Amino acid sequence: MDAQNRGRADEIDPADQWVLNPATGDYELRLDQSAGQSPASPARGSRSRRSPVREATAPPRRQVPVQRSRRAANGADAKGAGGPDQQAGRRKRKAKKSGKKKALLWTGGVMGFVLVGVSVGGYVLYDRLNGNINSIDVGDAANGGSLKDGPINILIIGTDIRTGEGNESYGDRENTTGHADTTFLFHVSEDRTNATALSIPRDLKTDIPDCRTKQPDGTYKIIPGKDYTKFNESFGVAGRDPGCTMRTVKEITGVPIDHFMMADFNAVKTLTTAIDGVDVCLTKPIKDDDYSKLDLGAGDHTLQGEQALAFLRNRHGLGNESDLDRIKMQQQFIASMIRKMREETLGNPKRMLALADAATKALTVNREIGDIPKLKTLADELGKINLKNITFTTIPVIDNPNEKVRATVVLDPVKAPQVFSMLQSDTSFTDVKKKEKAAKSKQAALLKGPRAEASEVRVDVYNGSDTAGAAQKTLNWLQVQQGVLKSTNKSNAPEKIDKTTLEYAPNQADQARKLADLMGLPAAALKKGTDDAGATQPMVLTLGADFKGEGVPISGPVKPPEVDKVAADKKICAQ
Repeated sequence: MDAQNRGRADEIDPADQWVLNPATGDYELRLDQSAGQSPASPARGSRSRRSPVREATAPPRRQVPVQRSRRAANGADAKGAGGPDQQAGRRKRKAKKSGKKKALLWTGGVMGFVLVGVSVGGYVLYDRLNGNINSIDVGDAANGGSLKDGPINILIIGTDIRTGEGNESYGDRENTTGHADTTFLFHVSEDRTNATALSIPRDLKTDIPDCRTKQPDGTYKIIPGKDYTKFNESFGVAGRDPGCTMRTVKEITGVPIDHFMMADFNAVKTLTTAIDGVDVCLTKPIKDDDYSKLDLGAGDHTLQGEQALAFLRNRHGLGNESDLDRIKMQQQFIASMIRKMREETLGNPKRMLALADAATKALTVNREIGDIPKLKTLADELGKINLKNITFTTIPVIDNPNEKVRATVVLDPVKAPQVFSMLQSDTSFTDVKKKEKAAKSKQAALLKGPRAEASEVRVDVYNGSDTAGAAQKTLNWLQVQQGVLKSTNKSNAPEKIDKTTLEYAPNQADQARKLADLMGLPAAALKKGTDDAGATQPMVLTLGADFKGEGVPISGPVKPPEVDKVAADKKICAQ
């Protein structure tokens, strides 16, 4: 924010004036004589409480919470917003208990996951932070949708652009847009009990699809794709924007991407400094004189600024000098950062404000979430997740068999599809406790009970997917291989749907369970009606975008494949 918008906020740091109000249990902003403010009351007709920043610099007569409801912030609540009730001489009204507020403390790029760690407690200065955020129009590459309903998939992009003082030792040449250096696909479960952060190796060989990008003059241009190239070329090369990376990740994983967040190297420095460093543990020393200049002994360290960036960028100081080893260190670093946010930052108002300011300045997002209210909504959803149920893992890969010198990797043909299926079917990588599964227990109960014989199942099959002929292929498979002879192809559904559904009547429950077994349908696909069906009335199966082919289970694996994982609540020593 510039000086005009900040008012006098630069003269007095609001974070220095936060105090705990014992009546509400919340932190509030108090600017009194000890802060260099005049105790005099404002004259009639002076500023109202519309702007938190302006209020912070006016000579107040009482404690004023910085964050209020949107109604009050918009001036809709005249009472208590600078109206007649607040004139000099009026008795102060007893502060109302406001309950726990949600803070918006954000990051981008490789630090994107700290938003999980700081999404509860504290306040923000709306006007100051909202102007910090930069947004990009990526068109239909952003799946969008509701932030409150359904699973959320966010692509976190860290670029290797090295613009800025002290970044000469790293990454791409200055004054370029950089490459997709560090990338995570962050999947948040529909019931908000768990989340998975999937690292995507920069050296993964993949196809980059054609990509429609918006130009500076407002026109659109199709950037040609490229076959079998390194993943990090999905951003920056040939004018590709974050939307191109989003499209590439969707092609790789089969997971629709809702939003993206992006930042460069400088974000790592400013964010780690704002929270006074991130704790890391090493089993072996790291010494890299030629590249990152990192020199750390075995044991515990607290890293911030330039040293934190060197730690995240380093791979030449590792045993195998591998990008995959570097990814593991990055995952452990981010997990530690999240823990520090929740354990130390939330109780320190000055640190929270510093982090919020640094994070919003570092952040670039897609247009659909490019303001504080939308980001706050997202933070509220992420704040529901228990740290122990946030899992970091990496796309399973193997060495590129076409190379004599190991330089790139390709997808593991067995494990990678299994991991992608976990995300597609919204299956947790952690053992979520039963009480955290309460929201799903009623739906899961639909699969419990007797099964009909396949010959007794009556079903009409509709194609609501993008796969041509899916209904007929499924019908053939059901009749020929599974013995479901009372099935009919009803061709295309009225509209496309994302997830396969099976609609049935209460007296068809045994048929529904049998078909769910045959099709590999998850409990979420079952839609139980209220009225019983007639003797010859069929159920309705509508194939969605999650349909992978006849005979291929639509639900994900019951448990994850054997892959390396890092839990956000665990301290693990690197190397």
